[in-house]
Amino acid sequence: MKFLTSQLLTLLIPARDRPNIRALVSYSLLLVATVALFAVGFHFIMYYYEGQEHSWLTGVYWALTVMTTLGFGDITFHSDVGRMFSIVVLLTGVVLLLIVLPFVFIRFFYAPWMEARMRFHAPREVPPGTRGHVILCGLDSLATSLRARLRLHDIPHFVIEPDPVKAAQLYIDRVPVVTGRVEDRATYEALQVEHARMVVANCTDTLNTNITLTIRDLAPQVPIAAVVENEQSIDLLELTGSNHVLPLKLQLGEYLANRVNAGHVRCHVVGRMGDLLIAEFPVHNTPLVGRPLREVQLRENFGVNVVAVWERGRMVPVTPDTVLADGSFPVVTGSEEQITSLDTYLVIYNTNFNPVLVIGGGKVGCATTKTLRSRGVTVHMIEREESLRHSLEGGADKLFFGDAADLDLIMGAGLADAPSVLLTTNDDAMNIYLAVYCRRLNPEIRVISRITHERNIEAIHRAGADFVLSYPSLGAEAVMSLLQNRESVILGEGFDLFYVSVPASLAGQPLATSHIRARTGLNVLALRLPYGRVVPATASTVLEPDCELVMLGSESQRQNFTALFK
Repeated sequence: MKFLTSQLLTLLIPARDRPNIRALVSYSLLLVATVALFAVGFHFIMYYYEGQEHSWLTGVYWALTVMTTLGFGDITFHSDVGRMFSIVVLLTGVVLLLIVLPFVFIRFFYAPWMEARMRFHAPREVPPGTRGHVILCGLDSLATSLRARLRLHDIPHFVIEPDPVKAAQLYIDRVPVVTGRVEDRATYEALQVEHARMVVANCTDTLNTNITLTIRDLAPQVPIAAVVENEQSIDLLELTGSNHVLPLKLQLGEYLANRVNAGHVRCHVVGRMGDLLIAEFPVHNTPLVGRPLREVQLRENFGVNVVAVWERGRMVPVTPDTVLADGSFPVVTGSEEQITSLDTYLVIYNTNFNPVLVIGGGKVGCATTKTLRSRGVTVHMIEREESLRHSLEGGADKLFFGDAADLDLIMGAGLADAPSVLLTTNDDAMNIYLAVYCRRLNPEIRVISRITHERNIEAIHRAGADFVLSYPSLGAEAVMSLLQNRESVILGEGFDLFYVSVPASLAGQPLATSHIRARTGLNVLALRLPYGRVVPATASTVLEPDCELVMLGSESQRQNFTALFK
């Protein structure tokens, strides 16, 4: 009999739910034993103290009515012993039936039942006929940021979630999800990986290696973009079949380093559109400060077009009357020769060769330091953990160990004279605090910071950061550039470069009559022709139907464009 029972449990009840069933059965047996014990006590007291004789069913009936506090009053004790026994039965019933029973029922029966229902409803495959979709191997901060971009461009995508309960909840929240283990062949068969546009392996390095091998066995031609944590894993992921390996933390450090002001004023190239470069430069300590764009004549003198201006973390649109403030960073587009010509004009200004200060000795901080030193920039680094001394030696020109909030330490590291400070810790709260601290100690310094969670971007800009870049937005831009077959352009948090097909309502019109900028806030930088060439956009540029608009702006502005022009 025991063997038969165990076999039935194996067939009918999943292994993960058996402890719950055992707990529920154990409590039920305890409850039955308690009622039986009280029924026996009822008979004993009634017979020896009250002189009455009742059936066993009556004893069970009395015990249940007292324990459940119904108290019909048809059977009562008249002796003190009986009444004391009634009190014990009543209190026991309150605890077991009114307090413990609901908890046991919800915890060991109702909750597992609801979980089983959710597991049942979790999607396990993509709809039939799905084609050209992007597969995300996990829902982390990078995937969340990327999903926002994919929705803007109407690119179908699915997220893999191993936990069916979480998958069901994501499905309820309208996240396209499929439940399954990321390393299982069956998961990718259910996702129809052979028809996917790309797979984004955004798990750990070891899992990404397994994912790549699994997919390559199923779909040799599907592009795989693998995120890598350690530099040593890059070659391994490439060997296992990843088409694009993204060392995002290393790239984050490099992009932060490219925004540093050190030495002579120069243009920082932040992206490329075909033969056109996108660059930005500071106007601090140059003759451009306090002058309107109409007067500085950058287009007439150097051929570059000013498309926007950074003002302490905000990108503002420009007009000929826009005045360049001391902290302004104009964003310009032009050919390589034109940008070089502007560099030649700027190079004689703002010679500050004092060391740049990097706070944080993690992967991002080390990548930032390495990039700066390769450009001949002197770097001082502050790191809290003394235990990292050995691994950091040989990186920065000078190391300082301790709390960066220590006034003597940070001033001794050169904050007062530094042209820029880079905040590279992985703690957003600390970076926000340090941004305020550094800005108060040196109002002229350029504060550049990484951020981990996009929700903190506005806060760190308010704290005084001039430029902010997050890991999720960098990864999302890297993947989108691969999907759209273009070069990656890293402008800064909140602003992106959008490649959008010319809407039918605008086809054949000159750019000047489309009023795209006035109606949406997007700045049309260029036009990408059908064969891939990118040409600068002017007021007289005709918007051909087979071309793509290259526009600069925010996600909300892009959504306005979609709503207005269909």
